[in-house]
This record gives sequence, structure tokens and C-alpha cells, in this order.
Amino acid sequence: MKTVFIVDDNETNRLAAKTALGEIYNTYAVPSAEQMFVLLEKIKPDLILLDVEMPEMDGFEAIKILKSKPDTKDIPVVFLTASTVSGDRFEGLSLGAVDYISKPFLPNLLLQRINRNI
Repeated sequence: MKTVFIVDDNETNRLAAKTALGEIYNTYAVPSAEQMFVLLEKIKPDLILLDVEMPEMDGFEAIKILKSKPDTKDIPVVFLTASTVSGDRFEGLSLGAVDYISKPFLPNLLLQRINRNI
């Protein structure tokens, strides 16, 4: 079974994503990029679902770190965002994200987009 990290500071979003993906993927839900990096020391996921707007370290900072390390640079990252600013989407894709999913998301759409990128 493939593994997906769900990184979002909002518990409702983490639980919704875990519910949508949990029957097909092994999921790990964490509330911050910092905790994601700790988990990455033990587990290498097949995909990271990463919130853009988080306190302390946002998704843009996190993907820069992920893409700069040889052991994590090839992990696909899909951003989750409530932002409707097209510049944010362009920035995320230019930093190496493979896709964007708007929040609130539909569970079936989330699953399809993850399936397409894993």
C-alpha cells in the first residue's frame, strides 16, 4: 500500500483527507511542516499533500527544503490551499508541486488527483 502524508494545521482538513484516502492509502496526518520533517526521518511517503498556509513554516518554505534534499526531492507534492490568488498557484508549481487542490475539497476529487500523481 502506498503512503501519503497529509500536512495541514487544520484538524478538520486532516481528518477529511484521511477519511477520503484512508481505505486506499496508508496515511499519516501531521499538523505542521516541522512534524512532517521529523516523520520523514523514519518514513518516505509516495506523495505529500501539503497545506500552503500554515503558521511557523508555510508550504512554500517546506517544499523548498524538500526539493533541496536528495532523499526527498523526488517525492510528489500536491498543495492544498484556500487561496484563490493565481500567483500562489504559479509559485507553488514553479517550486516543484505537481498539482493544486482547492479547499474545501470534495473527497472524490481529492482521491482522483492523488491517484493521478502517485
